[in-house]
Amino acid sequence: MPIKMENVGIAVRDLEATIAFFTDLGLTVTGRDTVSGEWTDTAVGLDGNHAKIAMLQTPDGQGCLELFEYIHPDAIETDPTLPNEIGMHRVAFSVDDIDAALEIAARHGCRPVRGVATYADAYKLTYLRGPSGILLMLAEDLKKS
Repeated sequence: MPIKMENVGIAVRDLEATIAFFTDLGLTVTGRDTVSGEWTDTAVGLDGNHAKIAMLQTPDGQGCLELFEYIHPDAIETDPTLPNEIGMHRVAFSVDDIDAALEIAARHGCRPVRGVATYADAYKLTYLRGPSGILLMLAEDLKKS
């Protein structure tokens, strides 16, 4: 059976701030909606589900994020995911210039968890906390011409 990744869904505390962060990094909003009703209750498995959503796409057209901010029921705050926790871990993006990407992230109050590392003289990598504590990895391919 063929299978294709459609998107990664992320619940956020502030949809507009999160959209601003990801669009500044280069993603494009491809759609927005407010969803509710029996179909969302059934699909998501959450009664009374009512959320604002936005779809964002990477410039290459291959990656897509679905961001959602719950109107009802109230969003539940949790501790940010740690790199060694089981479950959804992080979203990774390749960037042409990691320093420029980190400058953009800093304008949104987002900083590397520890710093920027170099792997095998091939990649510069960092984990950072995005809006709502989302764990992101940024990677710059050092061998790319």
